[in-house]
Amino acid sequence: MEISFSSVHYIPQLKATAIFHSDSAAIFREDGDIPEKIIDERTTYIPWGGDDQLPYNVLQKIEEDETLTTCQQFNAEVCYGAGLAYNTEKATQAVKDEVEDFVLNNCLPSYYLGVCQDLKHFGFCVSVLYLSGDGKRIVAIARKEACYCRFTKADKQGQIHEVLYANWRRCVQAEDVEHISLLNTLAPWYDLQTRMAVGTKCRKFAIVTRIPTPDSTYYPIPYYAALFKSKWYDIKQLIATAKKAKLENSAPIKYHIEVADKYWQSIFKREGITDPKKQIQRANEEKARIIDFLTGAENAGKVWFSSYYITPDGKEQHDVVINNIDNSKEGGDWESDIQEAVNMICFTTGVHSNLVGSVPGKSQMNNSGSDKRELYTIAQARQKPYHDLLFIPHRIIIRFNRWANVVPECPFLMLTTLDEHTDAKKVNIDNPNSHADTN
Repeated sequence: MEISFSSVHYIPQLKATAIFHSDSAAIFREDGDIPEKIIDERTTYIPWGGDDQLPYNVLQKIEEDETLTTCQQFNAEVCYGAGLAYNTEKATQAVKDEVEDFVLNNCLPSYYLGVCQDLKHFGFCVSVLYLSGDGKRIVAIARKEACYCRFTKADKQGQIHEVLYANWRRCVQAEDVEHISLLNTLAPWYDLQTRMAVGTKCRKFAIVTRIPTPDSTYYPIPYYAALFKSKWYDIKQLIATAKKAKLENSAPIKYHIEVADKYWQSIFKREGITDPKKQIQRANEEKARIIDFLTGAENAGKVWFSSYYITPDGKEQHDVVINNIDNSKEGGDWESDIQEAVNMICFTTGVHSNLVGSVPGKSQMNNSGSDKRELYTIAQARQKPYHDLLFIPHRIIIRFNRWANVVPECPFLMLTTLDEHTDAKKVNIDNPNSHADTN
């Protein structure tokens, strides 16, 4: 059960509205080290976030914002390009037949779009190779959704040996967990060769495709995390909430009450409240206490005490912050910030707002067709490093199966001008020797 602590409350005594909003700045980082979780003596892993719910919390926040959802979808589709294909132009007919059988037995479009989604949302994806019974062929490849994957603790050499796959949204038992042997992330092809040479009986291996990041966390922090830390995500959410409150109550937004999720969790832990319904009831009681403080503050000099700590860079992190909103302007200050908030989301996700149509406002400059084609070309050209990473499992498949003169490729869809008498053409920068197709 998902619990949302964001809400709007009308205060009759003040003839104004107060917004309670959760602070999302710390969604990707925890304050301290996260210990490994133990399910049984064989199953231990490193949780993804302090409560192991971080990927689901991130997905929920993405789903709650139409601009961020569209940008993430656009990035995945651009990375997908014209789709993954095995180029067999120079291969023999026997190899072509084998490749065709492999492609027909595996739904590569669904797999490839899925790993593109994972890579853009979480900075890594997991592919699983399935070998034949005799271990002489790789017969299948499948995607394991990143949000359901967890890593076991690395050894002294920094090598992670297993990927655990389960529905971590609920309480997981040992029998619910799928153990998948993980190939060495630095040398997967060498590791696979070594294991087969010593006669391993394992016929299922995972390959993790990870975007290199400056830090060395188990689960990478994607680039768009800056949206939550910089507050622009929260600002955009508040604009929509404020507009809705004004339409429903015909009252100005007077207070913005920002409450960290840890504040609620500390109350539940201190009072031993585990039932979600009782947690919501207790949160409403706490909100009423804060509103009572605001009501009395109009007539008496009251002081609100809130705990906070100082981060290593000298910044204060408060559990509760009450912001007084200036309503001197018609519609409030937030009225003029919607365009800026949308543009900041598009900028952080690397998507030009003209390409996804997310440019609000009455008077907007619109790029010409030529400019949009160039923007789309730039967006696709930026996918080259991601394709190099995504091709690694397929290069291993081709090499292991001894398919000579076969290469993986992902052509781009290049938009054309009217004088070329075609809507689009495929251009392959991954494999320069292949021919371009026109549609």
